[in-house]
Order: sequence, then structure tokens, then C-alpha cells
Amino acid sequence: MSGMSYRHPERDQIRVDGVLSALGNPLRLSVVRLLDGGGDHNCTSVLNTLGVTAKSTMTHHWRVLRESGVIRQRPSGRENLLTLRREDLDARYPGLLDAILAGARADES
Repeated sequence: MSGMSYRHPERDQIRVDGVLSALGNPLRLSVVRLLDGGGDHNCTSVLNTLGVTAKSTMTHHWRVLRESGVIRQRPSGRENLLTLRREDLDARYPGLLDAILAGARADES
């Protein structure tokens, strides 16, 4: 697993339909809400926080989030670190992420 690097779209390659379909899944939306606190999070801590036990199903979700330009994923030792591409998303679609995250909070209350 180590030495593996992941492909990420450049900022100008990010597409709104990809972002929306990535965020349209409840689990992936929860991941993004968690990462929105800022900084790097390792995959395991994210899974533990969300109470997800099946690591294998998450591989697909990480890929969707990564390939849509929503997160960065980079290897660090035996773990992967996840970061929300907040700056890129805000530059490309001002207000979009804020609106979606506010909607997620509203749905919960």
C-alpha cells in the first residue's frame, strides 16, 4: 500500500455535478462535515468517529470524494490522510459547500 500516490483533479478540472453526486451520499456528506473542521485526518480516525466498521466499503467512497475534487488523500506511513479541498471548492463554486453543509445541519435539527 505504501508508495501509492493518488490522482486528484486540478482545481479547474473539478465539475459541479461530480461534487454534488459525491456529496449526495449520506456517508460521504458526513465525512466532509467531519473534515470541514480543517487539517489532516487519517482514514481510521474518520471511520471510528463515524462508527463505520467496514473498511472495504469506504475505499469506494474515498475514491468518489477524491476523484470529484472534494478531498485530498495522501499516504502517510500505513495510513492515508484526508483533507477537505475547501480552498479549491470555494474558489471554484463560492458558497456551494457552505450551503450544502448548512443544509446538512438543518436536516439534523
